[in-house]
Amino acid sequence: MKKLLILFFLFLPIITTAKQQKVWIDADTANEVDDIYAILRLLTEPDIYVVGLSSAHFNTPDMLVYEKWNQYDALGISTIDLSHELNKEILKKMGRSDVICCKGSDRQIGYAWGGFEPRKSEATDSLIKYVRSMPQGEILDIIGLGAFTNIASALMIAPDIASKIRCYIIGSQYDSQNGIWNKNEFNVRNDLSSFDYLLENSSLDLTIMPINPILPFTFKRQETLDKLSQKTVTHELLRERWIETDKSNNDRILWDLALVEVYLNPDFATKELRIVPPENGNRKVKVYIDVYLEKLYKEFWENIANK
Repeated sequence: MKKLLILFFLFLPIITTAKQQKVWIDADTANEVDDIYAILRLLTEPDIYVVGLSSAHFNTPDMLVYEKWNQYDALGISTIDLSHELNKEILKKMGRSDVICCKGSDRQIGYAWGGFEPRKSEATDSLIKYVRSMPQGEILDIIGLGAFTNIASALMIAPDIASKIRCYIIGSQYDSQNGIWNKNEFNVRNDLSSFDYLLENSSLDLTIMPINPILPFTFKRQETLDKLSQKTVTHELLRERWIETDKSNNDRILWDLALVEVYLNPDFATKELRIVPPENGNRKVKVYIDVYLEKLYKEFWENIANK
């Protein structure tokens, strides 16, 4: 009996890990405050095992004409380096050296006038290698929180990985009543060709969170800082990021956190199969058309309260 108990406890961590859904996060972490809230929500969720965290660029034309982008000097800015360094800091402070941390592409796929030439990077290499190493029948969920350059490029370079991944992204606007898409949205504008590629890839299991349903998902500055009162690494990271990023606005929309909460709690939203924009063909993708924001808000604070 004693030997059986020893064997049980010896294999218990393996059994627990096997039940966890493996997730890869691709994020423009340094852009705004919402990415780190989404990342830490996933890192602290017992049912999730984050296997990779890659950096996405957030290059915009505004950086050519404005002196500042959020708290950063726009002159000579490297958005991919900023996100990568912040990712490394998060993982180090959270004690997650097991997570693959890699730098993505510093620019969109193709060129300013279009095109579908992939951007090979450390992120594409690491993602492809990991997916190809997974056991038969295992699925990796990829959460895309920024421009979709790294995800699209990995699929272009290695089309075979499409059957082993599910992709959840935040981007675009969608009029669910009339079935009309609008690509005038930050993540999409930062790499329109990569979004088009994902929409047109019939081999890819794709779920999209448009920004329309989550526009009211706002967090108030002082209330948020007050709730992050625990002297834990998680609370300190969330508090520090809000303070250093948000210099004037009292309210912030936590876009990426909304996607993550709905991903973790599918019953907190209505998801339907909808036809992609006409210029992208006629296949259907999964789209969140309604989100129960109060449930998302409550779920986040209940889960992060003592972490």
